[in-house]
Amino acid sequence: MRIAIVTDAWEPQVNGVVRTLQAVSGVLRAQGHRLLIISPDRFRSVPCPTYPEIRLAMVRSRTIGDLLDDFAPDAVHLATEGPVCVAARRWCLKHDFPFTTAYHTQFPDYVQARAGVPAEWVWHYIRWFHAPAQAILASTDSIRQALRAHGLTQVRHWGRGVDLAAFRPGVPHHPALCDLPRPLQLYVGRVAIEKNIEAFLDSRVRGTQVIVGEGPARAALEARYPQAIFTGALFGEALASAYAAADVLVFPSRTDTFGLVMIEALACGTPVAAFPVTGPIDILTPATGAMADDLDSAIRMALDCDRAACAAHGRSFTWEASAAQFLRALAPIAGRLRAA
Repeated sequence: MRIAIVTDAWEPQVNGVVRTLQAVSGVLRAQGHRLLIISPDRFRSVPCPTYPEIRLAMVRSRTIGDLLDDFAPDAVHLATEGPVCVAARRWCLKHDFPFTTAYHTQFPDYVQARAGVPAEWVWHYIRWFHAPAQAILASTDSIRQALRAHGLTQVRHWGRGVDLAAFRPGVPHHPALCDLPRPLQLYVGRVAIEKNIEAFLDSRVRGTQVIVGEGPARAALEARYPQAIFTGALFGEALASAYAAADVLVFPSRTDTFGLVMIEALACGTPVAAFPVTGPIDILTPATGAMADDLDSAIRMALDCDRAACAAHGRSFTWEASAAQFLRALAPIAGRLRAA
C-alpha cells in the first residue's frame, strides 16, 4: 500500500506521538508498504507559544495537496490536530479523499494546563477536527469512551508497542544510578508543566528521585527540588538501563492518553506507580503496578510488585500488533486501495 501520514509532531521532537509514528512506520516499511510522511520540517514554522521547542508549520492546503497528488496514496492518515493536519484535512474534504485521524493527546486538558483555557471550549475544536474522519484511532478504552461521550463515535482501537529488543529484563543497570540510595524512583518523559512532575517530586517516600528527560520546566524544577537527580534525555540501551536500575517508575501525569514509558518500564521488569487516571487504568494490573489518589501510597505499593510479572505484561505490547491495527483502520481511497 501507499500510505500518506500527515503529522504536526515529528523529529526533532521527542514524545509519544513521534515515537509511535516512527515505530509503526518502521514496521510498515519492513512489510513492503510505501510511506509518505508530511511533517513540519518541510515548511516554514514558528515556535509554539509557551513551548518554543515545538514548531508550528505555516503551510497552505494546496501545498499539501500537491504532495499528496504526486504520491498518489491508497490511504491518508492525519495524526494530529495542528496546522499541517488542518491544511491536509481541508484538501481531503475538498477533493473527497476519505481519511482517518488519531487522538494521541488529551488536547483539551493539555491546553487547560498550559494556557488556562477551559477544556470544554477546546472540545468544540476536537469535535470539529475529527468529525469528518472515517475512523478515529485511540489507544485505550478510556479514551474511546471519552470520544464517544463527546459525540465522536467512529472510534477504532490502535494500541502501542515496545521495542522488545531494547527493553527487556536483564539489561545492565545504568552505571550512574547503581550506588544511589534505594528505593530508586524514576520519572521518564517531557519535563513540562502538563506532566505534573511536582506531584512526584513532592513525594515523601525515602530513597532517590531521578528525572530522565528534557523540557521547558527543567531549570525551574532543578532549582526547586535540589534533592532530585536530572539526567537529561536518554535513549535506547541507556534508557533501558535506567528503567532496569529503578525500583519503580513513577507516572504522575493526569493528561496522557497512554504513556509509552509505562510499558517500556514494565518490559524491563520495573513496576509502575500512578494516579488512577486514563492511561494507567488501561495498562496496569494489580501484579504490575499500583494506582492511588495519594501518589506516595501508590509508590510504596508498587515496590512490592513482582518484577517477573511486570516483564511478562510488558512483552504483550508489540509494534507489529500496533501496525496491524493501524492498517485495518485505514480508509480506502476509491479505486486505489489494494488488498493488505
